[in-house]
Amino acid sequence: MTKAFDMEVFLAAALTGSHATRQRHLRQAKMIQAAIVQRWQCESPWRWKRKHLAWFLKHSLKHRGEGTRYYYLLTVRLITRRLDTSWVFDL
Repeated sequence: MTKAFDMEVFLAAALTGSHATRQRHLRQAKMIQAAIVQRWQCESPWRWKRKHLAWFLKHSLKHRGEGTRYYYLLTVRLITRRLDTSWVFDL
């Protein structure tokens, strides 16, 4: 039996800001994780590649508003900072 990856523990060191902002980032990171797991069966962010996050931003958010896409982009940037990578994403 495997234990599910805990996104809250993963992002804890990188989260800053108000309680509401931290909760939004966690909620969005879990949604990103769920979409990537469903598409590629890759649960841990440590195994993600740039293509996974780029796919999420392009395809999973294509019917969302500009503001929503921007907030998800901020969460993706937080994840990449935590992964200590230099990936760059645009909307």
